[in-house]
Amino acid sequence: MEIVAYALGVMYTPGPVNLLGLNAGLNGQARTSLGFFGGVALAMLILFLAFGWAGASWVRGDMLAVVGALGCGYILYLAVKVARSSIDLGAVRRASRALSFRDGLIMQLCNPKAMIATLPIATIQFPAAGIHGASLMLWSFVLAALALGAPGSYALVGAVVGRRIENPMILKGFSLAMAALLVWVAISIGYEHVWLPLEKPLSSFP
Repeated sequence: MEIVAYALGVMYTPGPVNLLGLNAGLNGQARTSLGFFGGVALAMLILFLAFGWAGASWVRGDMLAVVGALGCGYILYLAVKVARSSIDLGAVRRASRALSFRDGLIMQLCNPKAMIATLPIATIQFPAAGIHGASLMLWSFVLAALALGAPGSYALVGAVVGRRIENPMILKGFSLAMAALLVWVAISIGYEHVWLPLEKPLSSFP
């Protein structure tokens, strides 16, 4: 239960993936974004299995900074896509092009918060609970399913709200707000997981 509680607390708080799920729901693209949610789940499955089998020895501070930089760049790229989305309400809701499986997979693999979420579970909580081998794979699938539900639940909320929106300018405002939040998240991740780790070695020089 501690593992599930921690996973829920980390995965279901607002973040770039969940914000994009919310935006997809607002734009009437919850169903067409199922591939995106699947990509997020697969990324989390990969991380749980990799860290569960290899342990924390795979993750070094400089590696996390590089991954964080890549993740920030991809989040900013998606923020631009969200900000430039059409304000034609009918066209948006009929749109077949939504966030893809690749978007979800790449974004979550390059998200340092995803690594920080999976590391304590895979390297501390799993061994403490005697979870290894086949049970490690089973738990990884269960937690990946929870990861699938995180942006999916945000998309559901967005879909309920989006059905009540008839003014395309309101929808455009939501899209711009989501884009601004994504930019803020990218800056926050960049400062916390890229700038600060790189600043420490630099500050050690006289």
